[in-house]
Amino acid sequence: MIRLAVPARRAVRRAGFTVDLPLTRLSEAARLRVEQQLQRYAFRAGAPVVHRGQTVNGAYLVLKGRLRVYTVKPSGAEATLYHLTAGETCILAINALFNDLLYPAWVEAEADTVVGIIPGGLYRNLFQAEEAIQDLTVKSLSTLVFRLMDELEQVHSLRLDQRLSAHLLERANGQGVVTETQARIAGQLGSSREVVARILADMASRGWIETGRGRIRLVDTTRLAQMTRPGG
Repeated sequence: MIRLAVPARRAVRRAGFTVDLPLTRLSEAARLRVEQQLQRYAFRAGAPVVHRGQTVNGAYLVLKGRLRVYTVKPSGAEATLYHLTAGETCILAINALFNDLLYPAWVEAEADTVVGIIPGGLYRNLFQAEEAIQDLTVKSLSTLVFRLMDELEQVHSLRLDQRLSAHLLERANGQGVVTETQARIAGQLGSSREVVARILADMASRGWIETGRGRIRLVDTTRLAQMTRPGG
């Protein structure tokens, strides 16, 4: 199985299914096998989950939280491929599992996250016999394709300040605060901290945001939303 980084075993054993996963539609016999063999791991926000080149011997499901799957450019800059939220599974891991390949990217927790691992042999057997697992796999594949297309479209059709505005709106909590460093934001957008800092400084001078140490407060969300539109 994937050797996940720094699992908090006590916490995850108490963590149950927190969303209506497709696994709830398994046959009774299959559901019991999953309950017996599913291993749960908890990760703090920002913690590494999987690294490129790891052996994949299981399929993992996000039971709670949010994961970011990304690659690293030769320059060292990170490029986000897609995100996984509760109820979703990573098709790159499933592809590596079925084709005996090493995992081709990196994964980190973007929030406090619980991941459930289904051992590879069990997942293969379930895929052959259980419609719920087949549906989950096909849905994951189609979702991945659309998310990659969306990411590519943003990279090629939107300016960096537009992508940054969209990032801030997506990551803000209920109080309109983004708790990320400028370096982390730059890494996720495939840019440098210096460039992102200049754009944020310009936004702050216009009264759209307020910046602080490791945090950004959104002041004018209407203007930020307008920025995300083509020509904004």
